[in-house]
Amino acid sequence: MLIRMPRRGLILHTRTHWLLLGLALLCSLVLFMYLLECAPQTDGNASLPGVVGENYGKEYYQALLQEQEEHYQTRATSLKRQIAQLKQELQEMSEKMRSLQERKNIGANGIGYQGNKEQAPSDLLEFLHSQIDKAEVSVGAKLPSEYGVIPFESFTLMKVFQLEMGLTRHPEEKPVRKDKRDELVEVIEAGLEVINNPDEDDEQEDEEGPLGEKLIFNENDFIEGYYRTERDKGTQYELFFKKADLMEYRHVTLFRPFGPLMKVKSEMIDITRSIINIIVPLAERTEAFVQFMQNFRDVCIHQDKKIHLTVVYFGKEGLSKVKSILESVTSESDFHNYTLVSLNEEFNRGRGLNVGARAWDKGEVLMFFCDVDIYFSAEFLNSCRLNAEPGKKVFYPVVFSLYNPAIVYANQEVPPPVEQQLVHKKDSGFWRDFGFGMTCQYRSDFLTIGGFDMEVKGWGGEDVHLYRKYLHGDLIVIRTPVPGLFHLWHEKRCADELTPEQYRMCIQSKAMNEASHSHLGMLVFREEIETHLHKQAYRTNSEAVG
Repeated sequence: MLIRMPRRGLILHTRTHWLLLGLALLCSLVLFMYLLECAPQTDGNASLPGVVGENYGKEYYQALLQEQEEHYQTRATSLKRQIAQLKQELQEMSEKMRSLQERKNIGANGIGYQGNKEQAPSDLLEFLHSQIDKAEVSVGAKLPSEYGVIPFESFTLMKVFQLEMGLTRHPEEKPVRKDKRDELVEVIEAGLEVINNPDEDDEQEDEEGPLGEKLIFNENDFIEGYYRTERDKGTQYELFFKKADLMEYRHVTLFRPFGPLMKVKSEMIDITRSIINIIVPLAERTEAFVQFMQNFRDVCIHQDKKIHLTVVYFGKEGLSKVKSILESVTSESDFHNYTLVSLNEEFNRGRGLNVGARAWDKGEVLMFFCDVDIYFSAEFLNSCRLNAEPGKKVFYPVVFSLYNPAIVYANQEVPPPVEQQLVHKKDSGFWRDFGFGMTCQYRSDFLTIGGFDMEVKGWGGEDVHLYRKYLHGDLIVIRTPVPGLFHLWHEKRCADELTPEQYRMCIQSKAMNEASHSHLGMLVFREEIETHLHKQAYRTNSEAVG
């Protein structure tokens, strides 16, 4: 092996020498042809106009000059085309030579993997692109259960919203670690570079500012981003940018295949005409519905203005109150884009959402399955539009669930208003990563997949079944915590009619909803704490008397 390698290198060097010599001769030949064509032609038998023969007018000379000019232009175009072809051939030859040189170096160093070619591509760029193809970036992966999903984590310019907290991390925090901070800064800068200097294959057009100048995006135009890491492939980034005075969003997808960032796509997303049908199943709980409609009025009617509300009400009791609430909103805000469906039967969330989805008769629409104890922002509605795509993606945001305000704000006489409770802190709530009830998906995808399973009765279960259907299919499931979606605390009641499994799930949910780990610990050890305080007070009083 050591004897053959120098001989192979000598043969490669000889081939390279003759290849360069051939290309040089070819270029010289083309240059010689060009000089011959551009030289002025003379005809010894032709008489010079204006000297011998007939008298020629001005038109004749103009026609002659035009004919000669067209002839030279045609030849120049032909030669330019030939030169371009030669340049392309020269580039291809250079790449082949570089490839041969790399192979020679690999052989000389004794480096090479003789296993499966698919596992060890010879070219680095080919390998990096293969990492993108293997990752769940453009096509959804079929997964066995909800535990196989790799969720996204969301971030803005200043904060990261994360699921995996442990005992030291917080649901919302500034990226303290330098590597994480530098990573997100680099990603945002790379996204801006893609938008401000688009390639020819990007699905976007250059826009101009009010004075005709080129529109330049900067970090202040960054709205939100999501990222997740597949440990054997790389990190995927979804970035959204928007100018304050423009309606369209810019969406950039980047992928870091454990190497340099690689652009996957860059596109413009227009959500100005995207209507969301918010579907709310409801039974009794009219006081909660009053609070829900107050949030709906502020966000959907006054700010977003592209919302249809569908309320599916179960039973007779409280129905008139719900009608009155809707009519009051209609008269105050001149809002008529709502549908009230009445079902005289026992409450079933899956049944209510199925009916609400089918009640829409105006073709395709984006649906947001919502509960009456959910508080959402206008920014969340835009996230809903940006992360759902018919036939391509469904959006399963992770809700931030608030704890019992009576425990969280026990040191205050009265808990603060709901709007002041909407904070992402460890002692105020948690990311409800086991809940799949809040989702944004298009009606066509929901109907195609078969909707909710009507065999599931009572509390919980139907949401997970629908979620698993999407995981088993080809659509991409976007799973990420979002800052503008809150689950308001309310007392839970676990009915005796539930199955043992459903009752266990209900009790677990009830315990997790009540308070944080530290607050629950304070309640458990309340007697011990009070005893300690009494002893401290007694000791202080004794010392004062003594």
